[in-house]
Amino acid sequence: MEVTGKITDALTRRRDTWLYAGLLCWVSIGFTIGRDALWEAYFQSLLSLAGLWSPVLAVTWAREGSGAGRFAGRNRRSWFACFLGYLPLLLAVSGASMSTGALFWPVVFTGGLCIAALECILVAESQFMGQLYQVKWVRRLSLEKAVLISITGLALLLGAMAVSSLDNPAYHSGKQLLIGFEIDPFKILARFPTFITFSLQLLLMYLAGYFFFYINSRWLVPRILRERGILYYILCSAALIGIFYPFWGQLLASLPLSKVLGGVFSASPFVAENAFGVMLVLAVSLPVLLAIQWARQNSLITALQHEKSVAELDLLKQQLNPHFFFNTLNNLYALSLQRSEQTPESILQLSELMRYVIYKAKEPLVKVGDEVRYLKDYLQLQKIRLKRNLDLQFEEEIEDGTALIAPLLLIVFVENAFKHGVENTEGDALLSIHLKADQHSLRFVCENSFEPAPDAHNGIGLTNLRKRLALLYPGKHRLITGSDNGVFTASLEIDL
Repeated sequence: MEVTGKITDALTRRRDTWLYAGLLCWVSIGFTIGRDALWEAYFQSLLSLAGLWSPVLAVTWAREGSGAGRFAGRNRRSWFACFLGYLPLLLAVSGASMSTGALFWPVVFTGGLCIAALECILVAESQFMGQLYQVKWVRRLSLEKAVLISITGLALLLGAMAVSSLDNPAYHSGKQLLIGFEIDPFKILARFPTFITFSLQLLLMYLAGYFFFYINSRWLVPRILRERGILYYILCSAALIGIFYPFWGQLLASLPLSKVLGGVFSASPFVAENAFGVMLVLAVSLPVLLAIQWARQNSLITALQHEKSVAELDLLKQQLNPHFFFNTLNNLYALSLQRSEQTPESILQLSELMRYVIYKAKEPLVKVGDEVRYLKDYLQLQKIRLKRNLDLQFEEEIEDGTALIAPLLLIVFVENAFKHGVENTEGDALLSIHLKADQHSLRFVCENSFEPAPDAHNGIGLTNLRKRLALLYPGKHRLITGSDNGVFTASLEIDL
């Protein structure tokens, strides 16, 4: 299972590379059909394509490995050099060399054209498909509507080709009309009523299949297969075919176009071919409908999981903030009892801390520099309140203070250090904090004096922190806690 998972992950990460590899294989297959020594011809074509078009595979492989887009940073230069430099150059060379008669250059030229077409499709998909999906009518376009639009367009296209083939000896004899691959606009305009008639009859032929597809999509799959199982689905499909296929067969056989095309449909509506045709429609549409249904359910599950995560995070924040205010108000209460001159300054610092908690904590991400200033203000407030000597060490190595992190993560370690370590330590206390951060990762280590008591517990701070990390950085964080020789150590690493 682990090997299968790694292969699946590799295919997912390098999907464009695999698309190009598959494309080269298809081009090789196209130049192999009809030749002698099939496998030898296939591998000759494939090696020729892979050799000369290897820069495309290399650039795509490197770009997907970087995790950035094709037009980001170095990938932009590589893309321009490959697809706007090397690709046109090799196309020009191979196109000019095809006159030599060797099969090598047509293979290379065709492969280059296919690569260019595929890259245009991929660029359009990455740049514009997201915007297209935001268009209201596109979002509302269901599978049934898309199929109906497609068969209407196909009927019009075949109607135009059928009219263009009339009176052409290559396609039209006295007994039968073959639809040729040609479109004559002048003939279509001259026989426009015939074009409309042919198109409507062709559309009616396709609507016969669409009728069964629609019932399969709206009733058989979502209601019968999903609720009653495969046996009822098969039985209901058989009943549907038995009830309707003779009537559709009679209607299609009576179409004038059926006779013009040489009797496409049998004069007897009860022939088995009609039933087999309906079975084929149901069988082909079933996996498509199941895949779409699975995608919808997966999207719904993902949305529900996101809503659940947001709700859990909100609940954890609601638990975290009162926990912080409780500790801080205890600090102020102790200072007021001492009638300390530092009380006003402490209240001012507390207001800054509260402002950060109330406003910054609502944001999904904050700058690491802001989080560090919050920690320093908190430490200063604690030093004022603390009675005993505290050996406080705060080392920071921040390459970029604008790196983003979820708010109020680091303060939990410091709060925990004071509440369960420093304040309970007899004699001098130790608190050592080390923070290292850049744009890609953050490492935070907090060490404090620790004297475990029989009823000692960590409270909700670290427990909620673990839950928040699991929701915010799944698989991208490492949290380790432990005690040794009277020192409690908490270490957190996050991939930003």
